[in-house]
Amino acid sequence: FVSVTEDLVRRRAEHNNCEIFSLEEISLHQQEIEKLEHLDKWCRDLKILYLQNNLIPKIENVGKLKKLEYLNVALNNIERIENLEGCEELKKLDLTANFIGELSSIESLKCNIHLKELFLVGNPCAAFEGYRQFVVATLHQLKYLDSKEIERSERIKALQNYPEVKWKIREQEQAYLLKRAREKEEAQRRMQEKKDEKQKQMDSKLGFDSPDSPQEKATHAEGDGEQERCKTIENDDEDRKFWEKPTPYTPESRLETHRYIEEKRRAKDNIRESKKREKTAWILVTAEGKVLNVNVPKLHFSLEDDEENNQIILDLAVYRHLDTSLIDVDVQPTYVRVLVKGKPFQLVLPEEVKPDSSCAKRSQTTGHLVVTMPKAKEIILAKQKVPASIKQSICNTQQKTTRRSGQVEKLEVDPSKYSFPDVTKIIQEKERTGQGPIKLQPQKVTDVKK
Repeated sequence: FVSVTEDLVRRRAEHNNCEIFSLEEISLHQQEIEKLEHLDKWCRDLKILYLQNNLIPKIENVGKLKKLEYLNVALNNIERIENLEGCEELKKLDLTANFIGELSSIESLKCNIHLKELFLVGNPCAAFEGYRQFVVATLHQLKYLDSKEIERSERIKALQNYPEVKWKIREQEQAYLLKRAREKEEAQRRMQEKKDEKQKQMDSKLGFDSPDSPQEKATHAEGDGEQERCKTIENDDEDRKFWEKPTPYTPESRLETHRYIEEKRRAKDNIRESKKREKTAWILVTAEGKVLNVNVPKLHFSLEDDEENNQIILDLAVYRHLDTSLIDVDVQPTYVRVLVKGKPFQLVLPEEVKPDSSCAKRSQTTGHLVVTMPKAKEIILAKQKVPASIKQSICNTQQKTTRRSGQVEKLEVDPSKYSFPDVTKIIQEKERTGQGPIKLQPQKVTDVKK
């Protein structure tokens, strides 16, 4: 059975930063809860508690919630009002559409002096003769019953006829309790019959599942499709029989319906999982070790060889609004693999690349995935040769500009990159002082032979 867990309470306490010790309001409706527990220990400050539309059979473990003001347990399997004496601040109690037939159990609410609103509509006790008069006369603190205000005159009249109404209610209660005892016996008998039927089916399946010969296995493989169709028809017939079969509206039938729906859902999930497992794995590398080109997600792509930057660029047209967490990129020296939502895209590269230096980015406008992979072999590209005629014209132009400017243009060479000799200080050992651009140099002194 499903009970209240700490994880469930924390998830439902998002409005309180998932803190449960200081929680004042929590909604645990439609959680298929079958046992109410732990809340009186974890959430002592609770003021509002929603538990409608679950499978809770009994009110329990809420007596220590001293600050609880509103409790909603509508659409559950509760048959008796109990264990609420400790909820000192309780002002509103909603028990709509439960299975309360023991109407005298409302006497336990006399201790809840602040209780102003009570909802019992949709319960078997609401059909009892004198139901409203009995509740109004029993609980003096009530202001509203089933959304209808209790007037002073109505309470006076109910108190006048209280002994007679109470006796009628007791008789109807006894009749209802006898009926419930028969319903419980019938429900147990039906459950036992179902168990026996399932056991027979299991035994018959085990009998048929003996080891088959190769020929029989081949026959079974051929008839797999037919068997699946037969199973689908059988399931449809079973569903139709279950939903068309008349059953009394009781806590047992409601629980049985829930279990049936849950069983069908699990069976569908199991079939879905088995089909996923049966899917053949994509062959990305052959047994001989050959890497294949694969494009399971059927995405457009382009592979560019960027010789200038010595790299290979893959542009993969990934879906624009796809979350990046669903994309996994794996670059290997000879191929690149991209998993898009688990579906592989694999491409063999024309040249070996460096996986460690590769990078993957997504375009913010198109959403495309761009994988840049530097090549493993580094290539030094030669400079383009200039034709002799163009070179001569460039030299002439440089000479003219040098003459005009009257300055010497020196070529600066980085000694760390080249090992050429330093030619900037080499000059002819001749007397050329006062001529041309070297007139600023000191005059060379020559020895005159006698």
